[in-house]
Amino acid sequence: MNESEEILRVASKGDGVTATGRFAWGAAPGDRLTIDGTLEWGPHHVQPPCRHFGTCGGCQLQQLDEESLAAFVEGRVANASAAQDLGTEVLGAPYLSPPMSRRRASLRAESSGGRVVIGFREAKSHRLVEIEECHVIAPEFVALLGPMRKLLITMGKAAPAKKGGRPGKSAKHATPRMAADIEMTLVDQGVDLGVKGLTAEGLAATEAMLAFAQEHKLARLTMDGGYGFETVWEPVPVTVTLGGVKVPFPPGCFLQATKDGEETLVAAAREWLAGAPTVADLFSGLGTFAFALAGPETKVYAAEAARDIHQACKAGADRAQLPIFSAHRDLFRNPLQPDELARFSAVLLDPPRAGAREQVECIADSTVSRVVYISCNPSSWSRDAARLIEAGFRLVELRPVGQFRWSTHVELASYFVRG
Repeated sequence: MNESEEILRVASKGDGVTATGRFAWGAAPGDRLTIDGTLEWGPHHVQPPCRHFGTCGGCQLQQLDEESLAAFVEGRVANASAAQDLGTEVLGAPYLSPPMSRRRASLRAESSGGRVVIGFREAKSHRLVEIEECHVIAPEFVALLGPMRKLLITMGKAAPAKKGGRPGKSAKHATPRMAADIEMTLVDQGVDLGVKGLTAEGLAATEAMLAFAQEHKLARLTMDGGYGFETVWEPVPVTVTLGGVKVPFPPGCFLQATKDGEETLVAAAREWLAGAPTVADLFSGLGTFAFALAGPETKVYAAEAARDIHQACKAGADRAQLPIFSAHRDLFRNPLQPDELARFSAVLLDPPRAGAREQVECIADSTVSRVVYISCNPSSWSRDAARLIEAGFRLVELRPVGQFRWSTHVELASYFVRG
């Protein structure tokens, strides 16, 4: 028996795999896996840049060099296509977002041992890893972590006593039991900070929140104690720029993970749908693609189920006087039917991770000749894509996109033409 086996590839969940089917976490192609399970690093294994790698569950692939990371992203997409025998005519080169470019992040804050910890969950565990550095999210977010811990401690001390109970916490227990979700997004005005599961109780806590927002020049600060977001601080209306248009940004709204990743996906859509006089942008969100496509030669119908997001898209389109008709419509319950789709020369869809089975069925039965499908889940995409192929479409091009650097999460842009 050989003393070691070579790691041939990285599987979809991030483990290295040998020819005999042995798995090893933290391995790179070309590593050697010994009998006792230790790894001998190969030419594609690099020193992970972050001190938290291996403990924090946010990243799985920091051990890969650029070449093998790009190969992993490309392989995830290519394998999804091959599994359904989709036969793409062109497989584009994979795109990777650079380090520290993530413009939205969701972290957890909890009191532990008399102090506040802010970070990500440990892999396959509920344990919270306190983050001191992060090579994925924007530096503006990391800079706020220390001050935010102090703020949450201050808020805990400022919490008023419960009615009919003891006066809050004694001096020995300065940090009451606390748990909250923290969402940060980079918008046009700076950092949009949302805190869920916590409220500013009392004047002292409210003043602490306002002082924090002002000192750190936040674009907005919102709190959600369980009844929806309440704005604590917003000196000017918060916006994001999409296709050169400033669009209102509702609290907690979805945005592509990186600006450069968004630009890559938008560039593909523009290239593939050039010259289309009418486009149905389905699951349109704020209008990431609608604002990029709409213009003198192209009218866009943008359908979105979330009312506040739909209204934000409509407001941005109206203000810019662009030919975008924004529709409030749940495409899972009420997909565009074949006769409605007949009014459009092309369709763009960017559904949630579950895919768009019902809407794809209607597209398959329609006369639409061009489809651009943006996906954050190669598995559900391949299922939907197989239905389009069955209906007579060709998969002309497929482009892998790695917005979630060092993660097993992969996105793609695809282009289908009927006939």
